[in-house]
Amino acid sequence: MKAVNTDKAPNAAGPYSQAIVANGFVFCSGQVGINPETKTIGETIEEQAHQVIKNLKAVIEAAGSTLDQVVKTNIYLTNVSDFAKVNEIYSEYFKDHKPARATVGVADLPKGKLSISPLIEMEAVALIK
Repeated sequence: MKAVNTDKAPNAAGPYSQAIVANGFVFCSGQVGINPETKTIGETIEEQAHQVIKNLKAVIEAAGSTLDQVVKTNIYLTNVSDFAKVNEIYSEYFKDHKPARATVGVADLPKGKLSISPLIEMEAVALIK
């Protein structure tokens, strides 16, 4: 088992790793739409959804894999009416390759020191190439 850490994605905000590599898989912790360079979060679901996937991509690549190797994602939305917008953005990153997925509506997501509450969180499991 090996922990993954990259400065191309936000640091873990608690006692967990950005991801763990084990038995040929990378298990990514949930990412929110924090830009790792500016430490800020977008105001819209579109901005946050793009950044969430960019963050997951960075973690997955740091683990030695790619988005094309993702086998499962879980998406958590604070507003289920954003489902269609998120699907549209998700489809830009997962065009021909469509991982298994669950999407869940949640009451809230941890804000931490952010000025704006996250609207989306996503986690992923990928094969190591």
